[in-house]
This record gives sequence, C-alpha cells and structure tokens, in this order.
Amino acid sequence: VGRGRSLALGYVLGASGAALVVIAAASESLSAFLAGSVVLGAGNTSVFMTRFAAAEAGGEASRGQALGAVFFATALGAVASPGLLGPSGGLAQAVGLPPLAGLYVVALLCFVVAASLLWGTSNPATPYLGRVAALLGPPREAEVTRGEVALSFLGASSARAAVSILAAINLVMVAVMAVAPVHLVAHGHGLGVVGVVVGVHVAGMFMPSPLSGWAADRVGPTAIAGGGFLLMIASGAGGLLLNTGDALWMTAVLLVLGVGWNLGVVGGSALLADSVPGRLRPRVEGIGEVSMGLAAGAGVPAAGLFVAFGGFPALSFAGTLVAAKAALALAFAPAAARKAP
Repeated sequence: VGRGRSLALGYVLGASGAALVVIAAASESLSAFLAGSVVLGAGNTSVFMTRFAAAEAGGEASRGQALGAVFFATALGAVASPGLLGPSGGLAQAVGLPPLAGLYVVALLCFVVAASLLWGTSNPATPYLGRVAALLGPPREAEVTRGEVALSFLGASSARAAVSILAAINLVMVAVMAVAPVHLVAHGHGLGVVGVVVGVHVAGMFMPSPLSGWAADRVGPTAIAGGGFLLMIASGAGGLLLNTGDALWMTAVLLVLGVGWNLGVVGGSALLADSVPGRLRPRVEGIGEVSMGLAAGAGVPAAGLFVAFGGFPALSFAGTLVAAKAALALAFAPAAARKAP
C-alpha cells in the first residue's frame, strides 16, 4: 500500500486505541483501559516512523533537515499538550465523560486528522503533490522479500552502524529517565518540581532538532551521532560525580542527556535512511525502530537493578560506559560504516 498509507493505518490504530480508552473511562472498565492503552501505544509507532517518511520526501541533500522538522513538530506537541489538560477536561465533563478522558478525545481527533492527511498525500491523483505522492504512495517496483531486506541490511555496514546508534542512544536515555523522577521524589522533591525537570529534559530531546538536522546534512550524520554520545558521557559524569539530589543540577544533567539523545537519533536515523536503496528503506527503517524499542525494554529493568544495588551513581556509570563504547566504536569504525554508500 506504500509508506504513506501504512503510516495512515497506524494512525487509525492509534485513534482506535484512544477511542477505546475513552469508552473505558466512561464505563469504568480497567480491562478496556489497558487494552486501549496497548493499541494506542502501537499506533504511536507511526508517529516516530513519520520521520523517515519526511526524510524520504526531503531528498538526499536535506534528509537531516526533514527529520529535524518532524522532531521539532513533536516538541511543539509535547509543549502544548499539558496546557490542553484543563480545557479538554472541561469539554469532557460537558459531555458526561471523566475530565481525564479529555486528552484522549484530543488524541483521537489528532490521529484521525493525521491519518486523513497521509492517506490523501499518498494518492498520486491528488493535485500539486506529484513528487511527494510518488514517494509515499504504493511502490511501483516488485514486492520486497524478507531475504532481500536481510541481505541488504547485513551487507551494509552503515545500516548496521545506524541501528546500533539508535539502540545504544535509546538504551541510555530510557534507562536514566525511568528512574530519575523516582530519584527526585526520594530526595524530597514534589511532583511540581519533577514535572519541570522532565519538561526541560523533553525540550532537550526535541527542540534542537532543526539545528541537529541541518548539521547532519552539513557535517554528516555519524559526526552528529558521535556528538550525541559525547553529551551522554558528559551527562553520565554529572550523574556520577555530583549531587543529583539537587533538583537544579539534576535538571542540567537531564537536559544534556536529552540533547545527546536528539543528536544520536537524528544522526542515526539520517544514516539509516541513506544506507540502503529506496525500495528497501521502509523495511530497514522498521528494523531501526524495533531496535530502539527492544533497547528501551531492556533498559528499564536494568536501570532498576543498578539503582537498587548502587544508587543513581551506579546507573550513571553504566550509562557512561555504554555511551563511551559506542563513541569509540564509531570513531574507529571503517569508513564504509561511517557514511552511506
């Protein structure tokens, strides 16, 4: 069906999950709420995969900038969404729903709009969208086989390097962020302080995207990803050596962590998009996304174990080691692994 329509179907899945959560809230059903949350989370995959569609539409010379634009839009949504909690809650109450269901109604509407836009722009018959529709619409080449994808991925050292970058950068970030709020609360900070600290971290994750995307196009995605790992090392050193019970210092540590993640994901994604032929990109990009998810899934329980046995400094030390190993691997990788073919 093509890249665009596949993403649109993912957004439909997200809309279905949001609708199920709203129904669960109205009927006070925990099982429906959990099921809806799972479906909503699955639909969120399309949100992150959209960056690769933007990179494809942006073309080889501006893939990084296209990726950065999508991440910056994500930042705008992340900043705006907390402000919608009150108004959406009031509207939900007006129609007889619990106030907290309001944001899920907003999510439902946003998913529907996104799905409609992607479906429309993927139709070659849509006026004024010839090139974009051709890129996002149904492929004209023969169907790609799993064997082709595997051979292309295994044979492209730059693709393997890109997937490793995405996995490592997400592993470190998710592991630290899984326990940072708990760590702050344990040191006597209230939820308001925790919210501000996490908000600054999220801003670091997404707000630099236009600049990091531009830099990826100018100096190369691997250099940008390497810079991300260096920032991860700096963040880990801060968590290891200084007093992370201080909310202000913890904010600085997590801000650097967020910017490092941004550089790593933008650089790794741009490198991955450039690493294989166009007809194979959607499948290989899916491998990159799965690697990020698996790394996050492994990072959360591991973070708990490190903190249980050695506190936050032990986790910071482990994250620093992972980032340092990744940075060294990039620095000494063969030239073929550090750039697209």
